[in-house]
Amino acid sequence: LNMAVNLEFENKLWEMADKLRGNIQPSEYKDVVLGLIFLKYISDSFEEKYNELVAEGEGFEEDRDAYIEDNIFFVPPVARWEYIKNNAKQSTIGQIIDEAMIAIERENKSLKGVLPKNYARPELDKTKLGELIDLFSFNLGSKEAKAQDVLGRVYEYFLGKFGSSEGEFYTPPSIVKLLVGMIEPFEGRVYDPCCGSGGMFVQSAKFVEEHQGRKDDIHVYGQEYTATTWRLCKMNLAIRGIDGDLGERDADTFGNDLHKNLRADFVLANPPFNVSDYTLIQDDARWKYGIPPANNANYAWIEHIISKLSPKGVAGFVLANGSMSTSTKAESEIRKNIIEAGLVDCIVTMPSNLFYNVTIPVCLWFISKKRENRKDKILFIDARKMGTMVTRKHRELSDDEIQQICDTYHTWRDGKSEYQDVQGFCKSADIEEVRENEYILTPGRYVGIEEVEDDDEPFDEKMTRLTSELAEMFAKSHQLEEEIKQRLGAIGFEF
Repeated sequence: LNMAVNLEFENKLWEMADKLRGNIQPSEYKDVVLGLIFLKYISDSFEEKYNELVAEGEGFEEDRDAYIEDNIFFVPPVARWEYIKNNAKQSTIGQIIDEAMIAIERENKSLKGVLPKNYARPELDKTKLGELIDLFSFNLGSKEAKAQDVLGRVYEYFLGKFGSSEGEFYTPPSIVKLLVGMIEPFEGRVYDPCCGSGGMFVQSAKFVEEHQGRKDDIHVYGQEYTATTWRLCKMNLAIRGIDGDLGERDADTFGNDLHKNLRADFVLANPPFNVSDYTLIQDDARWKYGIPPANNANYAWIEHIISKLSPKGVAGFVLANGSMSTSTKAESEIRKNIIEAGLVDCIVTMPSNLFYNVTIPVCLWFISKKRENRKDKILFIDARKMGTMVTRKHRELSDDEIQQICDTYHTWRDGKSEYQDVQGFCKSADIEEVRENEYILTPGRYVGIEEVEDDDEPFDEKMTRLTSELAEMFAKSHQLEEEIKQRLGAIGFEF
């Protein structure tokens, strides 16, 4: 979504929040709005196709199959937005929406019991609900909106506004694109142990389609801890016609692994960062490389992911930067063991501000089971200088930058002769060098500092210029200090 659309659409969402704030709890409000967003989304996408079919004039616009073959939800008449909007002012609008949800679940068995159906409840102010429906005039389900995973973004936006911890980990598209581009999940089993609203799956399916594969070449397995998010993920996959096994319900990946026997060809994940209390089962088969510490789940995620890989499996996942260098006994031992086992393939450090509402700097880990041609090497990429700030708080990587990182990795991975270390950006390091660095995996240690173009200004002149600039800054800072002291003094705070 380009910025202009973005802000307008987020302001609209916030207007809606104000409408409902009076008499229901934010947590319930989230479900009310998410349900409406889902309805609007499938309706928009249905209507786009419906109008195309009407224009073709063959009379197929009410034919379910015409939609299914395009992976578009067939929306029964009672669930179409136009019908809902026309009834927005009726006192029975709550029942009308509930019936719409039931009709959609009837159409799609994977959504059975997933959609919210309590719009008729007395606590929900029907006038406000009607006004809310009127506010949804923007298009959510067009091809453009789908490509941008608007549903996931909207969810993230709400969670951010409600200060909820569930939303911190919505993975920004540029990170997903990069993970997917690096490991290329063309066909086989794709697993995400903490799948959130399903962004990884949506992007993987898109990737397969863009590369002329077929979406059903990949089989999706996921698990999600939070019930609302689990339901949202079901909706997100259903909308896109992706068949996913997300287990019977929401569950804790460490305490209750729903895919015990799964061996995946690809693992894509963005685990919650630095979780300090999780279900640590001491004698778990997953802790093959050492028991992770109880106060930080990062290494438990790493070992869980490794345990899920098939003999030729590859994993790409996001972790907080601390994971590359942490020196606690348990973690450094596990890190040493997985490096010595030849599993760590590539580490990429990312620029700041990529996430929508966490500023924590992150890195990407790539783990591979088939590294015959590079058993004793690890590729380090330092991408911290990449990306552009698209808003005051948010940075995105361009497609060219993503391509550059992927190409570097693939050239190296495939043992092509054109791979070259680039000072300050990438380095193929021998395991020996990593041992000498106490198994620390921070790319900055290996890639060095990029060479700066030498300018022709003579050293003495440059120093004279720089010191006079510094003197000016010092003078300015004294002046500001004085001003602050005076202003504080004026309101009775001397120091």
